[in-house]
Amino acid sequence: MKKVLIISPYFPPVNAADMHRVRTSLPFFEQHGWAAEVVTVDTLYTDMVQDELLLQSVPPAIKIHKVKAFDKRRSSKLGLGSIALRSLWYYRQYVNKLLSQQQFDLIYFSTTQFPVCVLGAYWKKKFKIPYVIDMQDPWHSEYYRDKPKSQQPPKYWFSYRLNKYMEPAAIKNANGLIAVSGQYITDLQNRYPSIKNVPTATITFGMFPPDLDIAVEHQREFKQLLNPDDINIVYVGRGGTDMHKAIKPVFDALAQGLKTDPAFFSRLKFYFIGTSYAPVGLGKPSILPLAESLGLTNQVIEVTDRISYYHSLAVLMQADALFIPGSDDAKYTASKIYPYLLTRKPLLAVFNPQSPAIGILKDFCIDTVYNYDNITPQNINDFLLALDSKSNLPISLSAEAVKTHLAQTKTQLQCELFNVAIKNDRP
Repeated sequence: MKKVLIISPYFPPVNAADMHRVRTSLPFFEQHGWAAEVVTVDTLYTDMVQDELLLQSVPPAIKIHKVKAFDKRRSSKLGLGSIALRSLWYYRQYVNKLLSQQQFDLIYFSTTQFPVCVLGAYWKKKFKIPYVIDMQDPWHSEYYRDKPKSQQPPKYWFSYRLNKYMEPAAIKNANGLIAVSGQYITDLQNRYPSIKNVPTATITFGMFPPDLDIAVEHQREFKQLLNPDDINIVYVGRGGTDMHKAIKPVFDALAQGLKTDPAFFSRLKFYFIGTSYAPVGLGKPSILPLAESLGLTNQVIEVTDRISYYHSLAVLMQADALFIPGSDDAKYTASKIYPYLLTRKPLLAVFNPQSPAIGILKDFCIDTVYNYDNITPQNINDFLLALDSKSNLPISLSAEAVKTHLAQTKTQLQCELFNVAIKNDRP
């Protein structure tokens, strides 16, 4: 049995989007020849929302190592607020000791806290261990460079320059790359021609049906967010002005419907939940201003505070329909589509024409997925009017697509890449 050491700064019970790849893969690594251990940052050093129920999905036999991090209250004054930068020194010290005591065949970085990935090259040189990086998002990106300052992430000036210099140090020495979007890999290969022969694989997140069982078992414990007297269309996930292009056609149709059929359309309520990564109570609405500009204040509810993962699933299951707006960034994949599909609720999705999410949803035989160039008011009206009876049967999903996109299958693909990476270990 080969051994992989997984570096994931966020891990259950922390409810962070970038830890779900690891969480849903852990039950299946061993059946594909890999024993996994995880090194994460102790929850004492994060202010992210936590969901203790997430621990129920982690196999109890998996060994979890915890490292410290610098206190955010102090380090943020120096511009070092991210968990990656605050934990980097502690990761180096702890894993150095671990690798000097135990033998691992591979190190696997699966996180969007990318600065920790620079340790891959260091450990490879010091301990002769190959490493693979999982690109769940772009690391160094030009996307926000020409955007107004109000649309750029906090401390963008600093992070842009930091990423520009840290990314090549990690990527150029990697023994394999996994990405949720093929375009991420293409961009890296164009930027760093020396990695064109490095093994790569495009692997989206996987469907994990046990999550719905956990959510159903505990649904009575969660705060009720929806009014059952309304027709509720729900989106749970991060917001942003980059989604306005996908949302506006739907809001335009809603505004027109309120004029032509106010009795029905006034019953529709669109919920956007957990749209900000800011601490509780400090998030700024990014969807509501668009709704207000179109006179939809009574129809659109934005909750910027994030809620726990299983609370999110419970809300999706309570909804009458679901809505997934994509980013205007063509590389955006919306990994959240799998929990949405598992609920089998009517689903309206609008993406950039080049988004790979469109093809994934069509694989599942979802016929209400559009791009913002081809969606029409009639498309939207047909979807919304079909919700009138509130007695929609569960939608059907292609059985073949479900099998293809299960977490078990995605884990097998990761392990196949691991096998090639250690076989083709570069000096």
